[in-house]
Amino acid sequence: MARRNDKRERLIEAADALFHQQGVSNTTLANIASLADVPLGNVYYYFKSKDSITLAVIERRKKLLATLFSEWNNQTDVKSRLRALIEYVGTLADESAKFGDSLGSLCQELGKQGGTIGQAASQLMNDIIHWCEKQFKSLGKTDDDSSKLALNLVASLQGINLITLTFKDPQFVARQGEYLGQWIETV
Repeated sequence: MARRNDKRERLIEAADALFHQQGVSNTTLANIASLADVPLGNVYYYFKSKDSITLAVIERRKKLLATLFSEWNNQTDVKSRLRALIEYVGTLADESAKFGDSLGSLCQELGKQGGTIGQAASQLMNDIIHWCEKQFKSLGKTDDDSSKLALNLVASLQGINLITLTFKDPQFVARQGEYLGQWIETV
């Protein structure tokens, strides 16, 4: 991990990486401090608990999604926007083969917890589904059809990441990406 001056950001970045690689429940504050190259005692200066750093990771992911949506929304062709999402998932295929989908894994693990953290994590998945719904509406689909198409797309992407992790083969993402790219052209 690149050493930066902002200890708080380094801690969030380290937590995000470790949550993806080994899960939230298996990650300790000591693990996070070590990867961030921050003394363990300093972690408590920035975060009062593991829950607070978990919420910071969720906020970091929310900002990343907002940046991606903004970038993709710059494309004038709606189908190109949807393909950009599919292509983005494709760029993460090797990582998904090792650790699973970073967003889906986080949402799944924290969703089991429930409470504030579970709700915050579920909002990440909701943001993706909602963005996809908007794209399908822009294609002239009804609200109901847009909702179904968005859920189908996101479920397909999440499912293929699970299969990719299960079989440790990034080619599953590539093949499903090709299929979904063709599917987008037909909707």
